[in-house]
Order: sequence, then C-alpha cells, then structure tokens
Amino acid sequence: LLLSLPLSRFLPCSSHGSPTLLSPQAAMTKLAQWLCGLALLGSAWAALALAPPGLQPPAPLRQALLPLPVYLLVAFGCYSLATVGYRLATFNDCEEAAAELQEHIKAARADLRRRGLRL
Repeated sequence: LLLSLPLSRFLPCSSHGSPTLLSPQAAMTKLAQWLCGLALLGSAWAALALAPPGLQPPAPLRQALLPLPVYLLVAFGCYSLATVGYRLATFNDCEEAAAELQEHIKAARADLRRRGLRL
C-alpha cells in the first residue's frame, strides 16, 4: 500500500529523519477542500432541484431550492467583504520595519548621490 502512494505525500520527520505519511486531509490544499465542498453541495442541490417529475420535493421546498445558489453566492460575497474589512481594520503597523526601510532608502540615496546620480 505504501509503495502505491506518491512520494510527495511523505515528509521528513523532525525528530529522526525518517519519512512519515501525511493524512489525506493534511495533504489537501484549501482550494481542494473548497472545491470538494462546493462539488458536494452542488450535486446535492442538483439532485433535489432537478429531480425527475415523480421524485420532486414539495412545491414550497422546490421554490426555496431553485434560487439557493444565488443566495449562497450573495452570502459568500458579504462574508468576503466583511472578512476583508475586518482584516483591514485590525491590520498592525510595523513601526520598526518602517523606520528600517526609511534608513535603507536614505542609504541608497546617499550611495546614488556619491556615484553622481541626482535625485
């Protein structure tokens, strides 16, 4: 079984250097997780909303099911905007890094002036 797995699923262990097997969920990227969830929800929606006439859900449920992807898309957009807004509001300033960058800029300008370039 271990020989059939790709080598990218193994990482060196920090304690003794022997390879350890990652769990499938740890090896899955966030994009793959979102796509799997989206495919699962999309197939469930398609099975319920596009059912054959004999297997259709009751009319009120069907009326709520048909526009559900649009509602979910709007909800995701609102969540994304709220997340970006929150991250911008709580963004930390790095005063030390800004001062260090200004020092680098001053040093670079002095070096360029020394070499004859006018700024």
